Amino acid sequence: MPVKMRLARHGRKRYAYYHIVVADSRAPRDGRYIERVGTYNPNTNPATIDLDFDKAYDWLVKGAQPTDTVRAILSYKGVLYKKHLMGGVKKGAFDEAEAERRLENWLTEKEAKVQAKIDRLAGEADAEIKKQLEAEAKVREEKEAAIAARNAELAAEAEAAKAEAEAAKAAEEAEAESTEEAETPTEEEETPKTEGAES
Repeated sequence: MPVKMRLARHGRKRYAYYHIVVADSRAPRDGRYIERVGTYNPNTNPATIDLDFDKAYDWLVKGAQPTDTVRAILSYKGVLYKKHLMGGVKKGAFDEAEAERRLENWLTEKEAKVQAKIDRLAGEADAEIKKQLEAEAKVREEKEAAIAARNAELAAEAEAAKAEAEAAKAAEEAEAESTEEAETPTEEEETPKTEGAES
């Protein structure tokens, strides 16, 4: 029975995630499988891979043929590298302890690279958010400045209108006073004449 390690699609439309399964190559893609050895979610950055290392290695040693994508995943997680090292142990190039040490060093370096990428992406996201906040603050300041200028213009116009109203009122009062002054001497003039006439 030809056995393959491949992906079985799950998830909703346009947001797929995959199970990494060992299945008969004649079975449907999302159908019956022998064993599930992990999951793969390409929707995150970097992609989330949860793999049972030992099960995947055992099936690889037993002769299960991975598809191209699963081969890339196994290479990324170090399963293919372990198979390569164990081949060196069989040939007598080095012992199993040396193979384990090399694998540990490789996994440590890989984890450091992945963590560096995660940190870089987080830093870029923070920088983008900070940039957006600064742009929003700048726009808000410009709007506030425009509103303050408009309010100042309106206040100046109101002040000018008030000054004009006061000037008009003062002019009316001055005119009324001048009219009263003009009328008052006539009455005084008329009064002495009346008094003179009586005497």
